[in-house]
Amino acid sequence: MPVVSLAKIAASPAVTAGDFTVRVPCIYGKRLVFNRVSLRRSFVSHRVRSELQSPRVLGSVTDLSLDNSVENGHLPKGDSWAVHKFGGTCVGNSERIKDVADVVVSDGSSRKLVVVSAMAKVTDMMYDLIHRAQSRDDSYLSALDAVLEKHRATALELLDGDELASFSARLHNDINNLKAMLRAIYIAGHATESFSDFVVGHGELWSAQMLAAVVRKSGLDCTWMDARDVLVVVPNSSSQVDPDFAESEKRLEKWFSQNSAAKIIIATGFIASTPENIPTTLKRDGSDFSAAIMGALFRSHQLTIWTDVDGVYSADPRKVSDAVILKTLSYQEAWEMSYFGANVLHPRTIIPVMKYDIPIVIRNIFNLSAPGTMICRQIEDEDGYKLDAPVKGFATIDNLALVNVEGTGMAGVPGTASAIFSAVKEVGANVIMISQASSEHSVCFAVPEKEVKAVSEALNSRFRQALAGGRLSQIEIIPNCSILAAVGQKMASTPGVSATFFNALAKANINIRAIAQGCSEFNITVVVKREDCIRALRAVHSRFYLSRTTLAVGIVGPGLIGGTLLDQIRDQAAVLKEEFKIDLRVIGITGSSKMLLSESGIDLSRWRELMKEEGESANIEKFTQYVKGNHFIPNSVIVDCTADADIASSYYDWLLRGIHVVTPNKKANSGPLDQYLKIRDLQRKSYTHYFYEATVGAGLPIISTLRGLLETGDKILRIEGIFSGTLSYLFNNFVGNRSFSDVVAEAKQAGFTEPDPRDDLSGTDVARKVTILARESGLKLDLDSLPVQSLVPKPLQACASAEEFMQKLPQFDEELSKQRQEAEAAGEVLRYVGVVDAVAKKGTVELKRYKKDHPFAQLSGADNIIAFTTKRYKEQPLIVRGPGAGAQVTAGGIFSDILRLAFYLGAPS
Repeated sequence: MPVVSLAKIAASPAVTAGDFTVRVPCIYGKRLVFNRVSLRRSFVSHRVRSELQSPRVLGSVTDLSLDNSVENGHLPKGDSWAVHKFGGTCVGNSERIKDVADVVVSDGSSRKLVVVSAMAKVTDMMYDLIHRAQSRDDSYLSALDAVLEKHRATALELLDGDELASFSARLHNDINNLKAMLRAIYIAGHATESFSDFVVGHGELWSAQMLAAVVRKSGLDCTWMDARDVLVVVPNSSSQVDPDFAESEKRLEKWFSQNSAAKIIIATGFIASTPENIPTTLKRDGSDFSAAIMGALFRSHQLTIWTDVDGVYSADPRKVSDAVILKTLSYQEAWEMSYFGANVLHPRTIIPVMKYDIPIVIRNIFNLSAPGTMICRQIEDEDGYKLDAPVKGFATIDNLALVNVEGTGMAGVPGTASAIFSAVKEVGANVIMISQASSEHSVCFAVPEKEVKAVSEALNSRFRQALAGGRLSQIEIIPNCSILAAVGQKMASTPGVSATFFNALAKANINIRAIAQGCSEFNITVVVKREDCIRALRAVHSRFYLSRTTLAVGIVGPGLIGGTLLDQIRDQAAVLKEEFKIDLRVIGITGSSKMLLSESGIDLSRWRELMKEEGESANIEKFTQYVKGNHFIPNSVIVDCTADADIASSYYDWLLRGIHVVTPNKKANSGPLDQYLKIRDLQRKSYTHYFYEATVGAGLPIISTLRGLLETGDKILRIEGIFSGTLSYLFNNFVGNRSFSDVVAEAKQAGFTEPDPRDDLSGTDVARKVTILARESGLKLDLDSLPVQSLVPKPLQACASAEEFMQKLPQFDEELSKQRQEAEAAGEVLRYVGVVDAVAKKGTVELKRYKKDHPFAQLSGADNIIAFTTKRYKEQPLIVRGPGAGAQVTAGGIFSDILRLAFYLGAPS
């Protein structure tokens, strides 16, 4: 049978016929050897497949069979060693490798071990080579050339002379061996795990060799370590590996005996060997794990993991803009956050260093001034008190489904949970979280959404008889879920943490589907809808870190009141952020014809211009969805600055969707009684807030005063007041010989009245306020049943326009002048008032006379005044007085309600 060289096979496009022998590459220790294997008729024989699947180990190039003699003494362990680990991003190109070398050289530790990953994207390129080869895609050759060129070009930029020649020779030799290996994989159409691990580990070999050479250029003694000569790991059943520390320590002693002069060692991350000397890897994120194992083997004083972020954040900064860098984390906190998807470390990284109390520091190679985050044993003060915040951070896991197995037949039946999770294990699904009611009536657990179909089928098959017999009522799948976890070692000893956590979620209107908390209380885990996850994360982070309480604000009605409010928010925004941690983001403004939307927030310094230039057709439903749909802001509020009944009819739907409502619009609270009761009932049952202080007193605290009285147990007997700033102005100036029509004309000219003064003079506005206060006091009054004395003469009620009304009004001055004269003769004044008689359970709106020493007679301008007669304030009524009209004070009252909402939602007060 003829012998064919591997080079000839690599050069030929395909093997089509004949019997011959090929020298197939096989792993021999840490290098490539070739075995003679027979091939027949264009397919690889059984023997080839056996060789590829189970490469024979014939020995080791470095003779790793350990004897009892160790040259040059033992490895010095302890605080003299500092361990650094640099990821692929840190060594991504020649400039970055130089920066890494500078960090290594500048470290003042007497001995240094540096663990490096492959250059950025190289590991993916190596896996791609294997995929192409086993798919019999000839492009693996050009892809291998790209790997060669990437490292060759980097070496040319970094090295020269003998260092460049030495590295280039090794690189080309490795590439030739890989080409032979990949050709064998191409022929077999299959790569074993051992072959794959051998191929992908080359990236670390090359980056370690280049970095060691660059450090030597600075004049320091530096050598590189192939970690496969030292680290021994044992594969386990969960596609992971476990370090064999005893064997690794022996091999490290042997390695160091041959390299004892080295003060700086550059070691490969990610790769290791099995006890049989077969190359393997520590799987994904294995470089961090390698560094931790090395730190434990050397008993180093610190392990520094260099990355491209300033440290560990309190939450994902892409989701929470106010996330902060944590100065310290305990080992337990770090692995909890890692498990729940935080970009910290792989949980296994922490275990080796934790045994020896070796701190891990996460630092940014691109920002050396940042101190980073230290992960260490929890620090306590002299009294044993655990320092720092009870909750350190928050993390999320997306794309999950919740599986709920429910039935009365589960209670007290041994083995039910075992049967459930055995079925889940059989389909290879990963259970992320488990929650079980103490009644044993149900068990629910979260699994990745891509695995839930298989889980559902397995459970329905396993429990077919139980479902048919009624012992189980259902196996329910709840898709589109996410997990939110709060992590903190001090939670166990701090009362109220859970209450604060759930209160923050409730105030953000987040519904929780499942809860899990271990008795150690290192974390509290909840399952929420995927669409609510970011809002939930921001809400709890804001509550614990007192970061900015951010509100997505939608303004309906940018007229006189709404426009003034927008200007007030603009002027106060910076102070609110800096001093009160409140970030008001106006993301939507809508009028009757145009609306302006912006996800990041509208520039309020030019909102009027933007409305004209970029405004789109108004659509209240789209506007509502936009305000609610901003997942990056946990809380949303719509501020209705109109007097529109149709807009007011939307309040219930907004509150139902979890949107808070602030308004000066009186139509909802004075409209149909059933609508008012429905809104208030919904408000009381939820954590959605509805504030309407400005509906009665503009900027005066009328509603809040009334509520304060009722909530503290007082009983309302009577509420009487001048509720209209316009009518207050009219009767304060209706004195002497002035006619009523002249005063109305003056007020209209000054902007104190509505465009049509009949809207003020009819008394309807006052009647609405009286209705609102009556309802707030517990009376079920309807606006239509309220007796109202209109100041609009009956003949003028049908005037076609305001102008016509004003022209004809002087014809009716005589009647009001007569009433004023009679009042003055009796030492009294006329005042237009509203009254809530809580005892008689009725309300009235009328023109009344008061003595000149009465508080109502001593008003000026457009002031309002309200007197509360209660069980406590029976002899001397409680009086609230101040400006009750005008755009500035009304907008101020609305603004105050918005800020009150922010304080309810967690802003510091």
